[in-house]
Amino acid sequence: MELFIYIILSGIFLETTALTIKSFAGRNSRINGTARRKVFVDTSTLMDGRILSVAKAGFLGDDILIPRSVIRELQLLADGSDADKRTRARFGLDVANELERVELSHVEIFADEGDRVKVDERLLELAKEYRGIILTNDFNLAKVAATEHVDAININDLAQGLRSEYLPGDKLHVKIISVGSNPHQGVAYLPDGTMVVVDAAERYAGKNQAIEIEFVRYLQTNAGKMMFAKIAEQHKTQQKNKKHKQSFGRKPKTMKKK
Repeated sequence: MELFIYIILSGIFLETTALTIKSFAGRNSRINGTARRKVFVDTSTLMDGRILSVAKAGFLGDDILIPRSVIRELQLLADGSDADKRTRARFGLDVANELERVELSHVEIFADEGDRVKVDERLLELAKEYRGIILTNDFNLAKVAATEHVDAININDLAQGLRSEYLPGDKLHVKIISVGSNPHQGVAYLPDGTMVVVDAAERYAGKNQAIEIEFVRYLQTNAGKMMFAKIAEQHKTQQKNKKHKQSFGRKPKTMKKK
C-alpha cells in the first residue's frame, strides 16, 4: 500500500515539475521574442561587408532579416554591365550566404513580394509593418527613413564610435609615468587608460613634466588597444632653445690672478 502511494506521489511530482519547466520555457521565449528587434538589411550593407565581422563577433543579437527583394537587386547588379557594381554585388551575395552560416546570430532570408515597388520603398514598408528597423549604409535612405519615422542604423556610425580618439599625426601633451620595456622608451597613459609608448622619452619618466608627443601608430588586439608615439618636433625645438638660452645667460668664467 505504501509503495502504491509513493508511486502516485512520484508521478504527481514529476508531472508538476514538467508543467513548471514548460511554463517557464514558454514565458522565457515570449520575453525573448518581444526583446528581439527585426533588423532589415539593405543592399549597401551587404555590399559593404563589415556586417559579417560584427555578426561573427556575436554583437548581432537581433533577428537579422535579408528580404528577397534585396537579394534580387544584388543578382541584377551582379549580372549588369557595370564592372565595379558587378564585383561589389557578387561580394554582397557572398556576404549574405556567409551570414546565414554564422552560429552566433539569427539570420534568415525573408520572403517578400518586392517586384511592385523599389527595394528602398519595400524596406520602409517592411520596417513599418513589423515594427522593425533598417540597417543601411545609404545616407539618403536613412534620411528618408527618418522622415517616415522609421529607425535606421548605420555600420559607418558604429565604426566611427569605435575609432580611436587620436590618430597618427595628432599631437597631445602627456606626462611620462615610467620607462618602457625597450631602451629609451617612456610610457604614458591617456585619460581612458590607453597605454602610449613614446620613443626617446625615457629621460622624462617620473619628472611630472608634460611633454608634447605625436602619435605614430595605433595597435588594436583582443587584449585591448595601445598607441605608439614620438616626441613632437616642436617640443624638441623648444628644448633646444631653452638649453641655448641657459648657456647664453651664463657669466663667462674669469681667470684668477696669481
